[in-house]
Amino acid sequence: MKYVISLLLGVVTGTALFMAMLYFNPFAGRIEVSPLAVSDQEQLVLRYEAVAQQMLLYTNDGESLVAPHPVKVEEIWEPTVRDSWVQVVELSNASGTPLGVGVKFSSESEATRPLNAQALVDSIWHIYLPGRGTLFVEQRENYWAYIRDIVIPARVSSADSWRGSWIGITTAGPNQIGTGRVWGGSGEFAGSQSESVETLQVTAYSAVNGPAAMTGSLTVSLPSQTPENGNDEVELD
Repeated sequence: MKYVISLLLGVVTGTALFMAMLYFNPFAGRIEVSPLAVSDQEQLVLRYEAVAQQMLLYTNDGESLVAPHPVKVEEIWEPTVRDSWVQVVELSNASGTPLGVGVKFSSESEATRPLNAQALVDSIWHIYLPGRGTLFVEQRENYWAYIRDIVIPARVSSADSWRGSWIGITTAGPNQIGTGRVWGGSGEFAGSQSESVETLQVTAYSAVNGPAAMTGSLTVSLPSQTPENGNDEVELD
């Protein structure tokens, strides 16, 4: 009997040490400094509300933690897109002035590797800025720090919630320096190619309903000129 108990204790201890190693991984800190911070190009900063109930539209498989919004929106439960979600948000500048609309499609990535502190999501933005044009953004995001610092503490809390001040960059590629890829679709952006970085700022999270107070921002590094109208002035945020 003592050998069985020793075995069980060994398994429990090993599992606990393994989980602790993942949680306290010293190489998995959140990124706070944007790779675009050293860029001398003009930057367009697009801010949005990242709580589902404050979006124009949010939908998923209908069984996830965050409920679709509005209530009667169609859910995406088909097998090929079951692990995906869609959000439609109003984009604004730092002062809150509306600039346009963004549609973001996200899917869980098969490249996720917990042992490497990677909780990966592949996402695409379609951005429409009236009077200026359209942009398409491709990126791979890593939510490991977000899960470790916010989601897990909320779930183990007796209040089933987390409150604090958290800012982190989610973009982790596909560019080698950790930025997303941007293509200009129309208007003053037509034919251009650049980079982007997305950031989340969280102050409250519910283990029952998901994000309670969260905003996001997408920073696009704009080329000084575009092939079709390179002399147009670029409005800075």
